[in-house]
Amino acid sequence: MSDIGFNFQLEFWHWLILAAALAGIEILTPGFFFIWLGGAALITAIVALVAPAMSWENQVLVFALLSAVSVLGWYRFRHKLVIKSDDATLNRRGEQLLGRSATLSEPIVNGRGQIRIDDTVWRCEGEDLAAGTRVKVIGLRGAIVEVEKFA
Repeated sequence: MSDIGFNFQLEFWHWLILAAALAGIEILTPGFFFIWLGGAALITAIVALVAPAMSWENQVLVFALLSAVSVLGWYRFRHKLVIKSDDATLNRRGEQLLGRSATLSEPIVNGRGQIRIDDTVWRCEGEDLAAGTRVKVIGLRGAIVEVEKFA
């Protein structure tokens, strides 16, 4: 009976394909994670090209280490890139509505109605009021605006 051995060698082009696939996944997914894995695969491809005799186990180890270093490095570095804004409610549109007044576009019946603020119609909750009544935004629960009659 002949012994069939396991003789597998990763070539540099395997790592290039992995790098391209991870870059493609980065394009299709939200966030900023797979690009670091793709960069690690690209550097591993260069290492495999320079040292073709490196075993596949060592190549995988290089990839794992580079992946960990790049991802952890990014997560530590990205906090330094936060841009402070003078507007505390920037990108929090619902919070920008608090305290504003508007007119009901539809009556509030059984506690629910609609309000138009600028170019957007919001669902609202509050005491039953007729359409056209001036109201003030007093709260926000998800995408539902809580209102009261404007005094």
